[in-house]
Amino acid sequence: MDDSDQQIGLNYELLVEDALRTVVRESLGIAERAGLPGDTHFYINFATTYPGVEIPEALLADHPENITIVIQHQYQDLKVEQDRFHITLFFGGRASPMTVPFAAVTSFNDPSVGFGLQFGLNEADLEEIEAEMEENAPDGEENAVSADVVSLDSFRKNPN
Repeated sequence: MDDSDQQIGLNYELLVEDALRTVVRESLGIAERAGLPGDTHFYINFATTYPGVEIPEALLADHPENITIVIQHQYQDLKVEQDRFHITLFFGGRASPMTVPFAAVTSFNDPSVGFGLQFGLNEADLEEIEAEMEENAPDGEENAVSADVVSLDSFRKNPN
């Protein structure tokens, strides 16, 4: 029997990551249908160069690799699809329509309840996102990034 004919196994990391992205999609779907309840708000970081991401050129120039957006008070036109979401946010009073595939999302955080998810990031990426979130946190939310973040690294098997 040829080794190339043997099945290597299931990619459980990818399966778990896809399942966790469902949390992001469903959370945004609830916001689309019913608005954001109470103090709920989302920090979503995504790769700006991921295929299918559409953001205004000015934002791409300022954030050539990734950006963290805040979905809280000033947004409109939220539309959630199976594999992406569309939203218009306001930066400096200017409307900025965006399309973001869920596969481009690198982290999702709801600081109102201390919940966070992280997708395929290393420690340096996480530190950069946390610094950006602290910088962009509304007044009185300096500790917004202290949420418990679920990292897939905690489920990975360490090679010996």
